[in-house]
Amino acid sequence: MPKLVKLYIRQVAIGFGLSAIFVGLLVGFNVANLRGLMASTEGGYIAAFLLFFFNGLVFAGVQFAISIMRMADKDDQGPKGGHRQGVRHAQPVAVRVTAGR
Repeated sequence: MPKLVKLYIRQVAIGFGLSAIFVGLLVGFNVANLRGLMASTEGGYIAAFLLFFFNGLVFAGVQFAISIMRMADKDDQGPKGGHRQGVRHAQPVAVRVTAGR
């Protein structure tokens, strides 16, 4: 398996682990009465799963982005910004238009 795929799977696992901790803390501390709402609603377990799943997607994406950005080479100290070229400024030109009656 390629190294990048292994890295992605590892970061997704970490993201979903963080999501489980986050949702556990939300429900444990009863933030915005989530525990009572999930317990009293018929489909409360679906809400808990969706909260876990979508937070897992966000946390996994952030984990992967951070790990990719940290992979920059330390010896990449060259000039930054590319080659700047002059910008042409357009000059307005009068155009004759004949209009019929």
